[in-house]
Amino acid sequence: MQGVLSLDAYDLEGQTVLYRVDVNSPLNPIDKTLLDDSRLRTLKPTLQLLSKSKVVILAHQSRPGKDDFSDMSQHSARLSQIINRDIMFIKDICSDSTIDKIRDMKNGDILFLDNMRIHSEEYSKKYENWQNTEESEIVTKLSSVADLYVTDAFAAAHRKSPTLTGFTTKLPCIPGNLMMSELSNLRTAIDNPPRPYLAILGGAKADDSLRVALNLIQKNIIDKIAFVGVVGNLMIWANGYDIGNRNKDFITNLIGDAFDETWVMAQKLVKQYPDLLILPTDIAVEINEERIPMQLDELPTEYPIYDVGLQSLMNLRPIILNSKCILWNGPASFFEKPGFAFGTIEILNMCIETEALTIIGGGHTSALVSSRGVVDKVTHNSTGGGSTMCLLSGENMPVIESLIKSATIFSDNS
Repeated sequence: MQGVLSLDAYDLEGQTVLYRVDVNSPLNPIDKTLLDDSRLRTLKPTLQLLSKSKVVILAHQSRPGKDDFSDMSQHSARLSQIINRDIMFIKDICSDSTIDKIRDMKNGDILFLDNMRIHSEEYSKKYENWQNTEESEIVTKLSSVADLYVTDAFAAAHRKSPTLTGFTTKLPCIPGNLMMSELSNLRTAIDNPPRPYLAILGGAKADDSLRVALNLIQKNIIDKIAFVGVVGNLMIWANGYDIGNRNKDFITNLIGDAFDETWVMAQKLVKQYPDLLILPTDIAVEINEERIPMQLDELPTEYPIYDVGLQSLMNLRPIILNSKCILWNGPASFFEKPGFAFGTIEILNMCIETEALTIIGGGHTSALVSSRGVVDKVTHNSTGGGSTMCLLSGENMPVIESLIKSATIFSDNS
């Protein structure tokens, strides 16, 4: 990515590096143990580059008040196993004793600080812009004992907080290996994709999906957009089909205050760009805990729509196989229910069968790719969820803005 600093430009040996990551991971609700370490594994390439540095890891897990809010001790222990290096966990953020421990580090040492969100500055305080995050205790104290700031926290790149954007003018702020990979691959999906280019947009975040669709259309780079999942049900509704009060109420309540704006976007898409859209032609509903196929002309239904139908998948198959670039974000179904995983898994199978450049846009879709062991069969499996959608929809990304600004300040000093 142009306009940012590069780790290649620095002699990293002996440097004290603040390394901000996003390893927010699913935890077992019973014993709070890690259920998935895929985000931790993505840190290995950057940590290899920093093998002769003094590395201080900054991270978070969930947020205060949530059941999965925890300290970072098991993240630290698991990362130590993954990279086969000792990591010292510090149950603190920036006390004087922690600052002393950082000063005493030797080359190759790694400290993993506790959950950044236990500090009120990191989560409880709201910031109007990234510049307001610089004057904080966390930034002031940690920057006093560091030489560089490196970030691989792409999954939080749409947010602003002291440990995400506060070091902009204090230290050279540099994207790590993961951040560069994310930006490079996702930029391909919005700047210069191979054609024909297909976007498959699903899941429950209909408002985000429609903003992505409109951004791709306005850039004149997309050939077809397939809608599946909850957003697919919304588009069926916007296209004139009565999907039933239960399904309409579910979508309305899910989108909440953004529903009116989202409905306007849906109407705009079906009326102005019908030739670009691929909508479900059949669906599957749940009746007495069973999967029941249904044609659109059988609507409305009092039962929940949980998947796309077989004909919809057959219609999508040749388009997927003939595409040169595929962006897929969001499941096609309520895939946590075994009887309704079919549509999502079939789309995944088609995506890994094709020779197209395949970009998986984070969140549940990314987790599915990881859990089924096919990460090596897609071009890029994003670690982002909301950040991926923000980038694809053309919204401002505070962490990216911070990296670019820092480069203008420190580029002559590298």
